[in-house]
Parts: sequence; C-alpha cells; structure tokens
Amino acid sequence: MKRTLLYAMAIGAAMLAIASCASMGTPSGGPRDEDPPIFVTSTPLQGEVEVTPTRAVLTFNELVTLKDAFTKVVLSPPASQVPRVSSLGRRVIVDFRDSLLPNTTYTIDFGDAIADNNEGNKLENFIYTFSTGPTLDSLMVSGMVLGAQDLEPAKGVYVGLHSNLQDSAFKKSRFDRIAKTDDYGKFVIGGLPAGEYRIYALEDRDGDMAWSSPEESLAFYSQIIVPTAEEAVASDTIYNLLTGEIDTVKSRNRVKFLPNNILLRSYNTGFKQQYITKYERIDSTRINILLNAAEEQLPRLELVGTPRGSVPVSEVAVIEKSATNDTLSLWLKDRDLINNDTLRLAIEYHRADSLYNLQPVNDTLRLLTQRKFVKPTKAQKTKKKGELDSVPEPVPTFDFKLLSSRVEVNAPMLLEVPVPLEEFNRAMVRLETKEDSLYFTVAGFGPDNIAVDSLNPRKIIVSYPWEYDTSYRLTVDSLAALNIHGIFSDDLQQDFTTRKESDYGSLQFNISGITDSIPRFVDLLDSSEKRLRSLPVENGKVLFEYLLPATYTVRIVEDFNGNGRWDPGNFEQGIGPDLAYYYPEAIELKQNWSQEIDWNVFATPVDKMKAFKAPKKKP
Repeated sequence: MKRTLLYAMAIGAAMLAIASCASMGTPSGGPRDEDPPIFVTSTPLQGEVEVTPTRAVLTFNELVTLKDAFTKVVLSPPASQVPRVSSLGRRVIVDFRDSLLPNTTYTIDFGDAIADNNEGNKLENFIYTFSTGPTLDSLMVSGMVLGAQDLEPAKGVYVGLHSNLQDSAFKKSRFDRIAKTDDYGKFVIGGLPAGEYRIYALEDRDGDMAWSSPEESLAFYSQIIVPTAEEAVASDTIYNLLTGEIDTVKSRNRVKFLPNNILLRSYNTGFKQQYITKYERIDSTRINILLNAAEEQLPRLELVGTPRGSVPVSEVAVIEKSATNDTLSLWLKDRDLINNDTLRLAIEYHRADSLYNLQPVNDTLRLLTQRKFVKPTKAQKTKKKGELDSVPEPVPTFDFKLLSSRVEVNAPMLLEVPVPLEEFNRAMVRLETKEDSLYFTVAGFGPDNIAVDSLNPRKIIVSYPWEYDTSYRLTVDSLAALNIHGIFSDDLQQDFTTRKESDYGSLQFNISGITDSIPRFVDLLDSSEKRLRSLPVENGKVLFEYLLPATYTVRIVEDFNGNGRWDPGNFEQGIGPDLAYYYPEAIELKQNWSQEIDWNVFATPVDKMKAFKAPKKKP
C-alpha cells in the first residue's frame, strides 16, 4: 500500500509539473478580419428582368450594418418617395414606397453604406440592379464634378441625366437617371438605354431632384451626351509577392463605356434670401444694421417720427458700409436725435418673391438706447449746490490709431479715428525721414497724399512711394481734425521703418497653353486659399513683386466678361462660370529670391492640378 500511495503521489506531482508549464490566457482568434461583406444572393436576383417588387432583399456572407443609408443609398430613376433601407442580420432590405415605372431598369447604388457588423469593413461601390421590363439596360457614363473657382471635388452631390433636351427640364422635372459623387467628386451613372441626354450636377437641398432654387449649387454641360459601348483590351499586371517585381502581364477583353471623362464645373450663384439679420443701437450715437445678403445699392434709409418728420439718414448721420452694402453703421451727428432715447428707422431693401424676382420691401425698426448709470464720485456727492469744481474736467480729445503694424513699401499707411470726421486740415500732417539722429521734411508730401476711405469714413489712407530701409516719422498736429460730435484730435507722432529690398522676393509667370482670346487674370493665394493679390495677364506674363517669404499657391482665371473678378454662371442665359486652373505645385518663396516660372496651363490634367487630401480609410 505504501508503494501504491507513493506511486500515485509521484504521478500527481508529474501532472502538476506538466500543467504548470502551460501558459494561461485567451486562445488566439486568428488574424484581423479586413475583408468586406460578400454579396451572396437577392430577391429579385441581381440583374433579373420582368419583376415589379415592392421589396428587395439582399443577402451577404456575414452580419452587416448600414451607415448613413438615407444620404448614401441612391435609387435610379429617383422616386417621389425615397425607399426605406434597413439591415437585419446578414440581410439588407429595401422597401419601395412608390410604384415602380414599367419597362425600366432600376439601379440601387449603395456607395459604401454597407459594412460588416464586427470590424466595420465597408463594401464599396456596390450596385444592385433589376428591370421591370424584358430588357436590362446596361450603358453607362462617368466623370467628375469639380468646383469652377477652386477645383475642389464636389462631394455628395447628385449628377443626373435628362432625355428631354430642353433646358426647362432641369428646373421643372426630376432626373431620368441619377448618381451621387464620391469623396473625389467622381460619379458613374448606369442602367442607361441608348439615346441622347443632357447632364447636370445639383446640390439638391429640397429633395425634388430639380434646380428649383438659386441657392442650390449646380453645373451644366454644353454638349449633348450619347452613351455608347465598345470592345477594348485591358492589361492586368501580376506582381511577385516576394520580390515586388512584375511576374506576368495578362490581357483580357472588356467593354468600354463612353463617355467616361465628363468634367462638370460646379458653381453657386451666390443668391441668399434677404432679410435683416440684426439691428441695434450700440449707443446714443451709433446704429448698426446687418443684412443677410448683398445689395446692389445702398438701402434707402429714413428716420421717421422726428420733430422734423421723415428725415433722410444722409442729412443727419454719416454712413459707414461694406462694399456689398450688407453691413451698415449709421453715425448720428444731430444732437436732438442723439438725445432721443427712442428712434424709428425706415429701411427699404430688396427681397426675392416666390419666383425669385427681387422686389422692394419696407421695414420700420424701433431703436432704443439704454442709458448707462454713472456712479457719482465721492467729491460729487459732497459737492454743495452752486459750488464750483475746484479742478475743471479735461477737454475731451480723440486719437489717431495706426491700423497696420508695419508699412510695406508697396502699400499705404492706414490710420483710423473712433468717430467720423467733420473737418480735417491735411496741411497739418507732415512726413519726415530720419538721417543719423535728425529728421528732415520729405519734399513732395502734402494734402494730396492723404485721403478718407470711400466706404469707411473713419479710415485715413496715407499714400507715398516709400523707400526701402528708411526710417520715417508721421506727425499730425493737435486740433488738425474735428469729428462730427465737435471733438478735436490730439497730436500724433508715429515712427516707422520700411523693410530692406532684400527682405522681399518676386514671382514671374510666363503663361502658355491657354487661349489669348479670353481675358485672364492670375490670383496669388496663401496656403489657406486666401486671395492676396490679383493681376491681369499681359503678353502672356504676370509679375508679382514685393512678396515676403511664404508658401504661395497660384491660379489663373478665364475672365469671360473681362470685369477682373470671378463670376458664377447664368443657367437661364446659358452662360457658364468663369473657369479657374491651378499651378500644380505650391511655391516656396525665400527671402531675396526672384523666381521666373514657365507655366503651360494644361500640361497637367485638370483633376490633377490641385492637391486633394483624400479621406482617411482603414489600411
């Protein structure tokens, strides 16, 4: 028994030793699933004809989910009611809430809305199709939608075809066939029968699949589209996975659908519904008005209900405005109106009617002033009636303020005053230069070098051909200016220095490859696409001088009406937008560099001119 017990104990100890060698942990589940769901079958079947389903059920090889189905899934031809799309287990269910057209090929483009339930791997560019008639139409057209002004891909906009070739169809009827652009602005419209079509792009805000509002961005193509198909040969390259070198190249027959390079240039008319966004009386002397949209002319403004009756604002106030007349500041100069706590302002501006025609509209605004309570000082509290102040209050004055921190040699000096001026003696302004430690008056500087800005009456512009690397002093004598409230200016003595010539650089472009028959100008942009300068092309050349070291982007604009600015198109008149093209590289300009660049505009394809950051995707 002892030997048996010792033997059993030895076996148990050995088993414990073996067990202790095994690591404790979760068993491996294999490599990460990076494959998207695989389509298995459907009801009706993929490509089935002579079916009129009220529901389509698609089955996949694993559990699936839908992402943003309402915005990503596109039914073509479009229906008056958008189908309801849902997922359940391994199935995607499409419920048609509208009757299907007879003898019509239907396509459902899911984009990348379908993904597996566990890892979120997307099934991209999946299209399901069937026909309510005996044939399945299979022609297709493809292309890209880019912004007319900035060449940015137009993402998530509809591209549609009309077999009705009249322009009115785009405004009054739903598209015959549609697709939606992807993140790169690309589109494919399939399921087309043979025929002639007009093609458009549309940012459809109201879901009617027609250009029913000028607020919607659009693009139209001047040529008629005729879908065709032809046989072609495609080459497939197979690489050696170990060496990365080409292993074999195989050729295969395929069908090529044309046209496959349609370029639509989208634009927005800039139309906005007009209304008063905000109005307020900042203080007793100033009224601010903000309109939602630009006005061609300054709105008609009158103060009503005053002791003098209706008074035009221009008689009792100075108007400060934006270039588009949508931001207004009214500086009151009539003392009776300033002292009146309640004012009524009549304003006439233009608002679009139901047909988007501009009509004059009148509003009357009630403006109140909240008087601030000023707490009396201790001296004022103890002051007896009739007693004179021992220390008289100082006479109020105002200061000129320098707007630009540094004056560039090619730009004016900008000054600002807090309230518009009534009088300004420009002869009391002097400019001097510093040599060694002494200042000398600049010959040729006088009143003609000083002007008040036409839009902002508080801005003073001092223009002069500044010299490089020079110390200046601008002096404004006290009492040189009187503002509309009867307050005189204090004196100003402003020292400033201009940059050295070596601080600047220049860029010259020698432009070719684009027609000279159309006026053109070149925009110089910063790295955030803000326009810094604009110059017309003369004899195929553009020269930008006095540039500071920075990274610049450049575009050229075909200025069809020659007005020197980018204009949107006019669909009713069949006029397309001005078209912009980009120099394909950012330009790093260094200090004291003068670069001359030969630019053949169309040497780079339009869709490759501008670097586009693609959306991040899973590897």
